Amino acid sequence: MTKILIIRFSSIGDIVLTTPVIRCLKQQMKEVEIHFLTKNNFREVLQHNPYLSKIHVIEKNISEIIELLKQEKFDYIIDLHHNLRSFGVKRQLKVKAFTIDKLNIEKWLLVNLKLNFLPKIHIVERYLKTVEKLGIKNDQKGLDYFIAEEEKISLSSLPSTHNKSFIAFVIGAKHFTKQLPAEKIISICKKINQPIILLGGKADVEKANLIEKACGNIIFNACGKYSISQSASLIQQANAVITHDTGLMHIAAAFRKKIFSVWGNTVPAF
Repeated sequence: MTKILIIRFSSIGDIVLTTPVIRCLKQQMKEVEIHFLTKNNFREVLQHNPYLSKIHVIEKNISEIIELLKQEKFDYIIDLHHNLRSFGVKRQLKVKAFTIDKLNIEKWLLVNLKLNFLPKIHIVERYLKTVEKLGIKNDQKGLDYFIAEEEKISLSSLPSTHNKSFIAFVIGAKHFTKQLPAEKIISICKKINQPIILLGGKADVEKANLIEKACGNIIFNACGKYSISQSASLIQQANAVITHDTGLMHIAAAFRKKIFSVWGNTVPAF
């Protein structure tokens, strides 16, 4: 049995983007056991992935888990994060590792000098290129996201105005500069002749309340009310998704939804 550890500590979207690697390793290698190392607050993103044998988590430091990882006796490490923490894991486990090229120099040149030397290759392809020496090829099946039955949101539990069809509008993002201001979101919502569900975390509740107050019954404010997977369930059932560059955008891509993505300071080429 070949035992592999994949490392990606954060965040939601970046972890979702690793799912083709997980699936292709499991389906294309014989007798392989795949483990994943991430941060505890992102465990839910992978919790129900059937291709994973085990999820290892840390709160802050790899020292919390390193002795347990040594006991697993991995054959390979697939480092899809490539930072000091992942370097520490590789150094201590002392097994053959394959590491993603994060193209940090090319990204710096694009952001700061507007010089684009980024290869025309999607991040998923770059993740898969990391494991090509193991004979892995892209199966072209896209991203995965798995929701447990108990996390699925029944449309009948939503307000009657929203329990038949709706647009999902993801109003939050990790960085403030990635977000549309409330007045812009209000302007967009007023032009949409369909019910809208606002999605986001607890940090987005105040903004969502402003939008709901300005737009009325067309809005159902779900910010801070659902877990990641419950929000994913609403994304899966939406007619379309309007979103910033967020984890829920990538989850929407996994469900092959029609997506309207809004980009702030992030360069879409990344």
